[in-house]
Amino acid sequence: MKPCLAKLLIFLSLLTYAGCQHSDRERSPVPFAEKLSFDPSLELKFRPNIVWLVSEDLSPMIPAFGDSTISTPNLDRLAKEGVRYTNVASPSGVCAPSRHALATGMYPTSTGGHNMRVQYVKSHMDKLGLILYEVVLPPEVRMMSQVLRESGYYCTNNDKQDYQFRPPATAWDDSSLKAHWRNRKPGQPFFSVFNFDITHESHVWSPISKVETRYDDPKFPAIDLTKYSGGEKINPLDWKLNVPEYQEVPVPPYLPATDTVKKDIRRVYSNIIEMDRQVGKILGQLEKDGLLDSTIVFWYSDNGGPLPRQKRLLYESGIHIPCLIRFPGMAGAGAYDDQLISFVDFAPTVFSLAGIKAPGYIQGQAFLGRYKSDAERMHIFAAADRLDTEIDMIRAVRNKRYKYLKNYYPSKPYYLPVVFREQMPTMRELLRMNESNSLDEYQSQWFRESKPDEELYDIIADPHELHNIAIDPANSAILLELRMACETWMNEIGELGQIPEKELIELFWPGRRQPKTENLSYQIIDQEVKLLCKTEGANIGYQVLPLDAEPGGAWEIYSKSIKIKPYTGLLAVAHRIGFSPSDTLKIEFR
Repeated sequence: MKPCLAKLLIFLSLLTYAGCQHSDRERSPVPFAEKLSFDPSLELKFRPNIVWLVSEDLSPMIPAFGDSTISTPNLDRLAKEGVRYTNVASPSGVCAPSRHALATGMYPTSTGGHNMRVQYVKSHMDKLGLILYEVVLPPEVRMMSQVLRESGYYCTNNDKQDYQFRPPATAWDDSSLKAHWRNRKPGQPFFSVFNFDITHESHVWSPISKVETRYDDPKFPAIDLTKYSGGEKINPLDWKLNVPEYQEVPVPPYLPATDTVKKDIRRVYSNIIEMDRQVGKILGQLEKDGLLDSTIVFWYSDNGGPLPRQKRLLYESGIHIPCLIRFPGMAGAGAYDDQLISFVDFAPTVFSLAGIKAPGYIQGQAFLGRYKSDAERMHIFAAADRLDTEIDMIRAVRNKRYKYLKNYYPSKPYYLPVVFREQMPTMRELLRMNESNSLDEYQSQWFRESKPDEELYDIIADPHELHNIAIDPANSAILLELRMACETWMNEIGELGQIPEKELIELFWPGRRQPKTENLSYQIIDQEVKLLCKTEGANIGYQVLPLDAEPGGAWEIYSKSIKIKPYTGLLAVAHRIGFSPSDTLKIEFR
């Protein structure tokens, strides 16, 4: 498309928007749905089960959100029987900081969990003179799954963690490839997370691992783990495209419409088809177990799409994610909700649905349930910092129409040479075409050698964020509003992104040595054991077993003295998040 024609279309879009800016239906990505006007969860008369179905690296490119390139019958079912949430954003364009927010209900930039990533890939850290480390959370912060466990929920995670810290033993009843609600006590409410890795960025160029096929195993969750260990890839000959080469696929304007790019986009859609089928397996198990109508089912992605100029960036393509929620009795079926929602809101919302008042450290707000916030969000916020070995700092804030970005290193280019991403054929194609000066005005934007201090986009008229309108005096009021909102947010949460990572590590691990949780002490009074740990914020887990039995199963959360019986053994461990765990305490009662 020629630049002059593109600008004309943008102008016409603005005129259209001006004529219907008060129509929520026109502004919705699902224009034939009714806007939700009530809280579907308030009809519940029981403590619901809650299931999270989490895909990876996916923008709203499915039929439920207006993209009819492929068919996704299971996601279509969730949309038909549930509610489409059209304004949900991750606080980062990559998974580890985003999962940090989901696990804690806190912004990664407020805790020090904002860099990608801190626990893995030693070669990256060596290059930067850093060490692998864990984020040390404030002592009062607990994983959201532990808060649910403390209120009687059975909590499982299958299987990805990547929280920027090692979860304590008290975080989950089970976090493994076999984790499933079916192992709970009879009638116990559950919170179960299932991660679908098949849409991950790496599978644009590399076949999936056998472990990512575990949901297809007819015995799931009672699978033979030896079949799925070692990271072995499936046979490349079995890694077929579900979208044929003759089928046209949409190419965003910031990517060239070459055969190479189209092939990668077909692979992205092919992986979505596989993910949808696996989602159907879990929905089928809920139905078979008679649990679908006592369960609230969330489906969402951990960040935006996998392609270049999507993942890792703070444009909508990197942080705007699809979200579907199905409620018992199909309350709100087929509707959409366009309120602004951030990942930091997920934990307090789950607590609210479970009838639990959120702890005071939570930075998000509930958008459903008993403790739903009285006011909807005015803004959502996001951050980009170190990506593997590449260092940058960008902050973003948006309302329902405008997106603001603050670039703290404007002398750095937009494009950063992240080695992992450069394995993708589309990325190599972009680099080749940029070198030969073959990219058009919009495709070459990403390769500019510097950035403006500030960017402002009208995401209704310019959904791909190609036209920075920050310098237009006509937009000075909204620019000032969002700039102030960004500064206020950073001050309120105690922004840590401006602290060099070497200094941040020193704050967490003085002398670059991981602090250790103090070993437990104990008292036995009237046949009850009282456990004590001097480390502030330590989570204490324990197991009571027959003498000489090996540890196994879930660690119970210690909250009061433990009644002891003859011929049993007590195992206990303390662990403050970010510290190493204490030694395991062993007591025998004969």
